[in-house]
Amino acid sequence: MPKKGRSKNKSHSGVDKKGKILKTKRKTIDFDQVQANMAAETARELLNQPIDYDVPGAGQHYCLYCARYFIDDHNLQHHIKSKVHKRRVKHLQTEAYTPEEADRAAGKGQYRAPRPVHVPKDQNTLYKMETDTVENVVSVENK
Repeated sequence: MPKKGRSKNKSHSGVDKKGKILKTKRKTIDFDQVQANMAAETARELLNQPIDYDVPGAGQHYCLYCARYFIDDHNLQHHIKSKVHKRRVKHLQTEAYTPEEADRAAGKGQYRAPRPVHVPKDQNTLYKMETDTVENVVSVENK
């Protein structure tokens, strides 16, 4: 009597490779790179980009925390309310994982817990707050 179970189909040998290709297709930049982009000067450049027709929305609607371009402001605001964006902002509120932290966890030094990082809800206030204080200091020094 033949077996009742299904035999493995020999024609699907490359399925694992296809899964890996699809995972890397949608990869975004890492959290440590996003935290570096959250510096005042870099954030100002990314949020006020010149018009570039090669990216969606001509590069005018950009989510700094997710590193994604959107076609218009409505889609950007819809993305900001989404669970994916909120989850990424929550993950950005802790310090990024570094090779030094990996060495400390492996026993090459004392372990230090990751520090919290301030991430404002509105990404436009990220660079405005810091530049306002710098402009006040510069104007006081010139007087």
